[in-house]
Amino acid sequence: MFGQICEETNTIKLAERRVFSNSFKPLYDEGMSLVEQAAEYLDGDGRAEAKKLSRVAATLYAAESMRLTTRLMQIASWLLLQRAANSGEMTRDQVAAEKSKVRLDTASAHTDTPGWNELPPAFLAIVDHSLRLQARVRRMDEQIYGDSLPGFPGMGRSINPVNEQLNLLQTAFGRS
Repeated sequence: MFGQICEETNTIKLAERRVFSNSFKPLYDEGMSLVEQAAEYLDGDGRAEAKKLSRVAATLYAAESMRLTTRLMQIASWLLLQRAANSGEMTRDQVAAEKSKVRLDTASAHTDTPGWNELPPAFLAIVDHSLRLQARVRRMDEQIYGDSLPGFPGMGRSINPVNEQLNLLQTAFGRS
């Protein structure tokens, strides 16, 4: 069951073996720690630093904070599902069904976006860490559950750039 052998390639799924073993704990701890670190920053130092930003940078900070929060909640959801499977609280099929609601594709603004260079370094470090963690989790997810698009291995779920831009505009102008 754990570390299953892929019938078509006759190889062991190492990502699955890792998730369903004790070596999952460091990844879980890292993810939950980053959620806590981001929350503390956004409610504390980040709030004070955001008040010092130009209007353009403050708008970007608000939008990027929402993306960061969304990204971290999705990562945390994925980690909690894997932990539930690891502890036997959920079957692999139950996890697969629930994880279909989890999106591991929350993008970030580009570094050449106006105002990006004004964002606080501590904030940018958290954003960068969250993006790297999301990429690791997404790779594991694709290896375990095979979410790649047919014919495009490793591509994962498609991202709609128009929807991404609409989300950015809605965030920037405070509309839902």
